[in-house]
Amino acid sequence: MSVKSEPITINLGPQHPSTHGVFRMRVTFDGETIIDVEPIFGYLHRGSEKLAEERTYTQVVTLTDRMDYVSSMLNNQGYILALEELANIDPKPRGVWLRMIASELQRIASHLVAIGFLIQDLGAWGTPLTYSMREREKILQMFEMLCGARITNSYLRPGGVFMDAPLQFWESLNAFIEDFPSKVEELENLLTSNEIIFSRTKGVAVLTAEQAINASITGPILRSTGVDWDLRKTDPYDYYDQVEFDIPTHTAGDNYSRYLLRVQEMRESLRIVKQCVEKIEPGPVRPHHDEVPNLVRPPKGDCYTAIEGSKGELGFYLVSDGSISPYRWHVRSSSLINLTLLKDMLVGTLFGDLFVTFGSIDINMGEVDR
Repeated sequence: MSVKSEPITINLGPQHPSTHGVFRMRVTFDGETIIDVEPIFGYLHRGSEKLAEERTYTQVVTLTDRMDYVSSMLNNQGYILALEELANIDPKPRGVWLRMIASELQRIASHLVAIGFLIQDLGAWGTPLTYSMREREKILQMFEMLCGARITNSYLRPGGVFMDAPLQFWESLNAFIEDFPSKVEELENLLTSNEIIFSRTKGVAVLTAEQAINASITGPILRSTGVDWDLRKTDPYDYYDQVEFDIPTHTAGDNYSRYLLRVQEMRESLRIVKQCVEKIEPGPVRPHHDEVPNLVRPPKGDCYTAIEGSKGELGFYLVSDGSISPYRWHVRSSSLINLTLLKDMLVGTLFGDLFVTFGSIDINMGEVDR
């Protein structure tokens, strides 16, 4: 017996806790089946790209922190690399190794947030999220040792980093390197072979490689469709060409693949951190003021530099007019671009799949709206 129903449109957000920030969706349902989705954002717009024009190049670092505040160190890295290219700054080796360590720890912390909240959206009622936050807390404590801040770090500087790492940081880092693999395994024992997660994520919100490429989607979402693309390998920056690591890929392109890929990437990031610790040598962590003054003044010109952020390609376009502030500053936000196929992912799925799929994209609204 079929029951006749009429489509109904519901507003979800911008205050809904499962929208991962001030994001709004107008979703049209036929029963429980999604037949249309209209993403609406702009509620968190802070004008970061315009504010950069009134700040010195070093002060702009603080603006990058507030975009994807779950990946501050990676934001710092992308911007500083662009500035170094624009101003022809040669970074100090110890500073480069330190920022690689910080960036890969940040990638792990970001993926822990993505996994924990994805499972929370699925209805796990807190246990996997608590496990994820427990490990993230160890990383935030190490960040506090590095620069005195836990989330909006502002740690990187032109030519290296703000300050050298204290002894207690290395002790905590070595303990984390030894302990973290067992914690990832503990998390996987709870989740990876869980039948509830299988049934709720496998074959749900499938993207093909062609769809992802055509939409300029990058990062874990692209690699979950089978495309082996990671800027740390395809266009190496800093010293990534001096460390060994693998790029996990899957071909299913569904919610489960996006979860599993991030778990595997955490292991590879830890592998990178371990090699950085082995290779780093004593020395200055940034150039002397005689080499790079506090008020950096790049020559007239422009540049675009991109890194492999935790959510995909994070790019910074800088234009210099020869002054101490950027003439223009534009960010290629992976969070924004990864949202472009949200409708394609959701139409045809059920209401219960909506927030799980949204969580699998792993966006940060501070980076979407900028």
